[in-house]
Amino acid sequence: MFGPDMIFGIPGLLIAMTIHEYAHARVAVAMGDFTPRLGGRLTLNPVAHIDPIGLLMLFVAQFGWAKPVMINPRNFNDWRKGELYVSLAGPAANLLVAISAAILIGVSLKLHLGQPWLYHVLQLIVIYNINFAVFNMIPLPPLDGSKVLMVFLPGEWAYKLAGLERYSFLILIALVFTNVLGVIMHPIQRGLMEIMSTIVSFIV
Repeated sequence: MFGPDMIFGIPGLLIAMTIHEYAHARVAVAMGDFTPRLGGRLTLNPVAHIDPIGLLMLFVAQFGWAKPVMINPRNFNDWRKGELYVSLAGPAANLLVAISAAILIGVSLKLHLGQPWLYHVLQLIVIYNINFAVFNMIPLPPLDGSKVLMVFLPGEWAYKLAGLERYSFLILIALVFTNVLGVIMHPIQRGLMEIMSTIVSFIV
């Protein structure tokens, strides 16, 4: 991503990270846990959510992560439901942003509005939000996919999965350099892009 086009990707990167973490915080607060609000995470200010390494990975590999939103499941009336909804909120918000940007592209093209640079920015908003949603659903702690999985796992297995977090960064690096991550993610990304194209074609 480094190069002349990097500037076009900045809005997509910041939007993907900010919306993802804000959605986690908003749903947690709605479910009765005010920890994100006390931690200053109930905001759309990107500065509150940026993780430097995760941002760098987004630039380099088109996937990455933000600073995790801290929650206290004991504040939920039903901790399983709370964990599940909070974990799914981030990826769901990213997909909502992606489809919204895709619809905007379709409408703009149909009405012959906008400029090439604007289409490029919107396309990258779609790509980065899809990538962010898919990447975060990988079942490796502390990513959202692992939290969703742990809700359904027996206690002992959930504990063992949580214990992998200390090795997560090394595992991710290995998956990236062996292209295993790409083999897993790319078909899902392409599938979501095709679904969004179909939806846009019906709406526009």
